[in-house]
Amino acid sequence: MARRTLRPGVPRRSLAYRLTRFVGGTALASLGVALLILGPLRQLILPPPVEGLNERLDADGRLLGHFPYPEAESSNLVNLAPGVRLRPEAASALERLQHAAAADGIDLVVLSAFRPVSLQRRLFFDVMAARNQTSKDRARVSAPPGFSEHSTGFAIDVGDGRAPQTNLSPSFDQTAAFQWLEANAARYHFVLSFPPGNRQGVSYEPWHWRFEGSTDALKLFEPAQRLDAG
Repeated sequence: MARRTLRPGVPRRSLAYRLTRFVGGTALASLGVALLILGPLRQLILPPPVEGLNERLDADGRLLGHFPYPEAESSNLVNLAPGVRLRPEAASALERLQHAAAADGIDLVVLSAFRPVSLQRRLFFDVMAARNQTSKDRARVSAPPGFSEHSTGFAIDVGDGRAPQTNLSPSFDQTAAFQWLEANAARYHFVLSFPPGNRQGVSYEPWHWRFEGSTDALKLFEPAQRLDAG
C-alpha cells in the first residue's frame, strides 16, 4: 500500500490546527464583506459634519465639493494690515509678490485672507438665507464652515486697485493684475484654487489664490491637487 509522505521540512498539521485556520479565514472574509456593506451605511448613521446643513461627506471627504480644512491658530498668524492675517511664510511670499507687481506697474490689493470658521459660518448661512439659495447653490460660490481654504491662513482673495469694479467677479480675469498673476504667481508659490471647470465643482474664482510654498501647505492642499490631477 502506498504511503502518503510530506515534503522534507514540512510538519504535519493537526486537524485542530486546520480547523482553526479555516474558521479564522472565514471570519476575516466575513469581516471584509461586512465592512464593504457598512461603509456606505456609515454616512447614514453619522450626523452631518456641519450643524444646520443636511448634507453628507463624499467618499473622499468633501462636502458639497469642498475639502475639509483646519482653522489656523492665532499664534501662527501674522498681520499684514488691519483685519488681514496670514501664515508667516504665506505673508512673506505675498509681500514679495506685491512688490514685484508694483515694480511692473500693477496695483495688486488683498481683499481677504484668513477667515475663522465662525466668520465662514456667517458668510455661508446668512448669505444663503438672504439670497434664498439652496446649500448646493451656495457651496458653488462659498465654502461651508470648516471647509474653506481661507481658514488655513494660506489663501487670499485679490483685486486690481485700478479696476475695483471687478473685485470678486469673474471679470477680474480681464484685468492687468490677473494677467500678471497668471504669468508670475507661481514664482512666489501661489496657485489659482478654482480655475474654470475645476473638478471640485466650485464656480470659477480668478481672484482666489492659495499658497503652496511650505510643507504644511502642501500637506493641506494635497487632496485638492490630487483631484485636479486626476
